[in-house]
This record gives sequence, structure tokens and C-alpha cells, in this order.
Amino acid sequence: MITAVGDVMRACYSRGWITTRDGNASVRRGKSKFLHITPSAWRKNVIFPELMIRMEFDKDNNLVIPPEKNPSGELHMHWLLQKDIKKTRAVVHAHPTHVVATMYRGFDLQKVCTQFPEIFRYTRVGNLVGPLPATSKQLGEATAKALGLGADGSLKFDIVGQSNHGVTAVASDPWSAYEHIERLDHICEIILKSGVSPEDVENKPKVFFS
Repeated sequence: MITAVGDVMRACYSRGWITTRDGNASVRRGKSKFLHITPSAWRKNVIFPELMIRMEFDKDNNLVIPPEKNPSGELHMHWLLQKDIKKTRAVVHAHPTHVVATMYRGFDLQKVCTQFPEIFRYTRVGNLVGPLPATSKQLGEATAKALGLGADGSLKFDIVGQSNHGVTAVASDPWSAYEHIERLDHICEIILKSGVSPEDVENKPKVFFS
């Protein structure tokens, strides 16, 4: 599982979804008291298990950062999404080019995805997160809300777009989270190449696939 984080980060880098020191990911095994997260400002194309930062949840469910360790600047977001889980969870944050471009052009990602069965059937896309400063608590809290985070750690959605920034995807393992990003980026590439405008999509009826 921890090895897969590095593999996914390298895959994101090879797709151009992150630059060398961008992106972050975390994993927590079900009921484990430890969270593993990528380090801040480290080259994500060379993430290996020994470079992951292991932090322990204390009795108040807060994370204890080991001395001289520098976890991802998006730690607050990962903590919110990981602190109450009952099953294994991976969180992956990246900046997929087509998704960011689609948001920047003003498309509603949720509505766009109702038009395409290959994503609607397998990936639940949450509400768009508005433009907020990267690494801020506000971004973490808005992302958790957009994913439909419940008091028990459950989520209503698998992925959300973060305006002018990127996406955060959540799944039972890093590769499944990666696949949510891949599906959304693929659909966004189709939308951009089609030449349609946000208004064109807004006027289309929602299409739902069983």
C-alpha cells in the first residue's frame, strides 16, 4: 500500500498531472493508529516507502508530527479525510491539466459527468470547491465538505475539483484513487476538444446511466 503511493505519484508525474514537487497522497489502514503521508516539497517522481512520513493519531485523534519531519502542506485536508475512517483509505491530490482547464473555463464538473457513462457509473464527482489558498485549512475543510464527509468518516463522493488548483480523490487504495482522477481527466479532455461551451452543457438535460 505504501509502495503504491510512490508508484501513483510517479504515474501522475508521467502524465503531467503534477510537476516535480507538486501533489501529495496519504494512506491509512483500517483502524490503524498511523497515517503515512508524502513529504512536503520532495520530488514526487522519486517517492519511495522509506521517504513517507509516518504519524500517529493521539488519544484526541490529532496527529503527532515526528521531529525534523516535514509532511505535506495539505496535511490538514488529509487529516480531516482520514481521522475517523473504519476501513483502509487512500487520498491522492494532483493537478490534472484537463480537469483544471475545464474548471477554469467555467464548466460544472458534476453536470459534465452526467453525460458520460464511463465516469458516471464508476466515479462519484462532488461539488466544486471554490478558489482557496493552497495548503490552507479553508481548502481542507471545503474539500472535505464537497466530498460529503460524514461524522463517521464516510464519504458521498470519490473526487472533487478544486478551482484553479487541482483535484482530491479518495478510494480504498492509491491506484483506485488514481483511476478516479484518470476518468475525470479523460472526460474533461473530451469536453475541451469538442469545442462546446459551459452554456452548451448547462442547457443539456442530465443523462443518468444505471
